[in-house]
Amino acid sequence: MVKKRNPNGSGTVTKRKDGRYQAAVYVPQPDGTRARKYVYGSTWLECDEKRQELVRRDRQNIPTPTRSAKLSEWLPYWLEHFIKPNRKRTTFDKYEMHIRLHLLPVLGSKTLEGVGTADVRRLIATVTKKVSVASAKESHLVLRTALSAAVRDELITRNVAKLVQAPRVQYRETRPWSLDDTLLFLEGARSDALYSAFVLAVALGLRRGEILGLRWQDVDLEGRTLMVRQQLQRVDGELYADTPKSRRTRVIPLPLMCVAPLRWQRLRQAEQRRQRLAAGRDWLASDFVFTTSTGRPVEPRNLSRSFTRISAAEALPPVRLHDTRHGCATLLAAAGVQPRDLMAILGHSQIAVTMEIYAHVVQDNQREAMSHMDRLLKRRHPGR
Repeated sequence: MVKKRNPNGSGTVTKRKDGRYQAAVYVPQPDGTRARKYVYGSTWLECDEKRQELVRRDRQNIPTPTRSAKLSEWLPYWLEHFIKPNRKRTTFDKYEMHIRLHLLPVLGSKTLEGVGTADVRRLIATVTKKVSVASAKESHLVLRTALSAAVRDELITRNVAKLVQAPRVQYRETRPWSLDDTLLFLEGARSDALYSAFVLAVALGLRRGEILGLRWQDVDLEGRTLMVRQQLQRVDGELYADTPKSRRTRVIPLPLMCVAPLRWQRLRQAEQRRQRLAAGRDWLASDFVFTTSTGRPVEPRNLSRSFTRISAAEALPPVRLHDTRHGCATLLAAAGVQPRDLMAILGHSQIAVTMEIYAHVVQDNQREAMSHMDRLLKRRHPGR
C-alpha cells in the first residue's frame, strides 16, 4: 500500500531521538511574512492533530506567530490591516498618534502574551501624568481594541485591557448660548462672508465638516430641504471629502431663516467667479456651497477662527463652533421636537447622545413647572 503524502507546505510528522513526535508547517506571521512553526506531541496522533490545526489556520490566513509577537510588531500591523481599510482617516490618524506617542514607548517591548493588568495600569498612569486623563482613556481604548483583534485572531486567549477599568473623565459642562446670545451673534456675523455658514450651524446644528462639505446639488431652496452626504476634513495636510460621521446620508428640512442667506451666498459666489474670469484669473470650478475668493474650499480652521473672532467682538460667552450643535439641540428640544426627530436632524449615531441633551431640557422644564408648587402649597401664616 502506497502511503499518501501530505500536500506541500502542510508538514510531516516525524519521530525525534527522544521518542517524541514533531511536525513543522509554514504559517503566516502577523507582519505578513511566512515562517516555519514547530509543534510537538508525545504520540503521533497528538502531534498530527496539532499539525492539522496549523494547516487549518494557514488556509484561513490566520496569523500564527512562531514566537509571541511584541506589541511593537502587532500594533502597527493591526493599524495597517484592521483599522486603515475599515475606519475613517480621522480615526486612523488618532489611533496612530496614540500608538506612536503613548502605547509603544510604554508597552512596545511587551509581548502579546506577556502584557498584564499591571502594565495596562502603568500605561494609564503614565499618560495621565504626561498628558491628561482624557488622553489616558483614549489610549486605553486603542489598546483594548487592538488586543480584541488579537483575541479574535487567536493570538492570545484573553484581553487584559478589558480587565482594567478605563479612567473616568470629568467632562466640562457645555453651556450653550441663550437665545439672546445666539441672535446677537447672528446680528454681528451678518456682514461676514461666512454668515450663511453660521446660520446653518446655529439653525440646523450641522458639524463644521458637514457645512464646508455641502454642495449646491445637495441644496433644494425651492423645496426647502438640505441633504448631508459628505463632510470636509483635513488630515496629514490633505483636505478631502469624506462620508458623514454616522456614515449615513440625512435629509433636513430648511427653515425659512436659512433660505435667504443661502440665496445670497449663491449670488455672491457667482459674482466672485464672474469677476475673476473677467480679470483673466483662474477660478477653481467646484460645486461647494462655501468657497474662497478663488473658488477653493474653505479651510475648516478658518471657519472656526471667524466664529471665535465674531463671538469675541460681540462680547459673548466663549464657546466652540461645535457647541452650536448643543445649542441647536437645546432650542429644538425646548420647542417640543421629539428625541427621534432630534436625532435624525443632528445626525447622532446613538439615541443615548440625543437623550442626554433632551433629558437636560426636560429637567429644566419640569423645574419651572414644579416651581409653581411653592405658590400653590405655601403655608400662609397670619400677619404674612
